[in-house]
Amino acid sequence: MIIVTTDFVPGKEITELKGFVRGNSVQSKHIGKDILAGLRTIVGGEIDEYTEMMTEARQKAIGRMVEDAKQKGANAIIAVRLETSAIMQNACEIIAYGTAVYVE
Repeated sequence: MIIVTTDFVPGKEITELKGFVRGNSVQSKHIGKDILAGLRTIVGGEIDEYTEMMTEARQKAIGRMVEDAKQKGANAIIAVRLETSAIMQNACEIIAYGTAVYVE
């Protein structure tokens, strides 16, 4: 599956438009990691526990978007975007979306 943020795939011709596709993941904080992250905010630096959590959420959302595109018969997704939002105090959602196409 070709995934690009552009409106075209360089060197390929879009022959079919398959439609909008998306995938999402909602992640919540783990209490143990939350404690470690809280301690890390005291000394500063990257909060690795949250970086890992968000990376995993992004991978799941993109994977689900790809599955949606495959079900529609696409071999590429163009104009891909990622967004995140807090849906409650200790949880966030990552959504990946784009346009499924068939390219040759």
